[in-house]
Amino acid sequence: MRDVMRILILAALALLGCGAPDQATEPQVVVDVKTAIAAIQDVEEIASAPATVFAKSEAKVASQLTAPIASLEVQKGDRVRQGQILARLRTADLDAQLADARAQVGDASANLEKVSSGTLPTEVERAQGEVERTASALVAAKQIFERRQILVAEGALPERDLLIAKTQYDQALSANRVAQSSRDLLTGTSRLQDVRIAESRLASAQAKLDLASAQLAFAEIVSPSPGVVTDQFLYPGDMARPDAPLFTVMDLSVAVARGQFPEERAGGLRVGQACRFTGVDASSVVHQGKLTVVNQAVDLLRRTIEVWCEIPNSGGAVKAGVFGELTVVLEVHYDALTVPLAAVEFDPGRKNGIVWTVGPDNLVHENNTKVGVVSDAKVEILEGVRSGDTVVVEGGYGLSDGLTVRLAEPPQ
Repeated sequence: MRDVMRILILAALALLGCGAPDQATEPQVVVDVKTAIAAIQDVEEIASAPATVFAKSEAKVASQLTAPIASLEVQKGDRVRQGQILARLRTADLDAQLADARAQVGDASANLEKVSSGTLPTEVERAQGEVERTASALVAAKQIFERRQILVAEGALPERDLLIAKTQYDQALSANRVAQSSRDLLTGTSRLQDVRIAESRLASAQAKLDLASAQLAFAEIVSPSPGVVTDQFLYPGDMARPDAPLFTVMDLSVAVARGQFPEERAGGLRVGQACRFTGVDASSVVHQGKLTVVNQAVDLLRRTIEVWCEIPNSGGAVKAGVFGELTVVLEVHYDALTVPLAAVEFDPGRKNGIVWTVGPDNLVHENNTKVGVVSDAKVEILEGVRSGDTVVVEGGYGLSDGLTVRLAEPPQ
């Protein structure tokens, strides 16, 4: 039995050692590919970066007073107008302060009126009496002086008596002038001071009234801008304080996509350029806008430059906080020869690449190309491909020049 098994094994080895036929026919390799046509189109030179959407303006609305909340007039999600009342505070103490301030204004106003048209103070009355006394003395001295002039002229009195009468008359005249000056000075100064004090008190009372009125107005908390209430932090009965916001109000009539562009890609960014934002949650929706901010400072940690793209958003399609991609159109090349992005096998640096073209005989040919603008879907070809060429966009990996291919579907 062992001999039989040995013979069978030797026979099998002999068969394995026999050579194959001299000439074997190798089957022809055919590769399935998808293709497109190189065409003349406009192509955009773009720069892209991740971005997040912010509101045009965002306000944390807080009370300017410390008081309990009486009622809330809006809630989270409501649209509000600028100046619309959002909440009301309790105002019992403020009402009392306002009433007291009004009373003080009335009292100060009455006092001013009294001082402006009232009687003379005691000092002024005394001065007026002195003026009247000196005036009477002056009249008497004048009469004596005039009579003695006549008597001296008639020789009835000596000249010495006339000199004495003249001296007394001059003294009476001087005393009356001094009394009048003192009265006038005292009257003018006293009344002016009293009026000024009364006016100052009225101004102080009016200021207290204005303050009380302003505080009462602060009891109605209003929206600083039109927008949407996106957050609510306090409720009726809570204590409102200046350091504790009640609401967040966002103005989303214009959405702002803020992107961080690499420093080396930001050189061509300019305010006013067209831009577009695509959110990760809705990649088919593209929102158009314009650049309004290109920061002039580089973020030293990330080596990026912040860019703002303002997007009209009256319908509220763009939500705050959405993450996505911000694309800026740096330049448009019109009537450029383009191929799909997938048709180019880029060399390092993305300035050159390989494009496979398919001839009428279904043979592929390798084309070294010079690349221009690279957009998100198309590539501008400067050299190496002609308009109308059929280019491989799928299945090109591992191709060799002259290989036969089969088109999976007509060129797009």
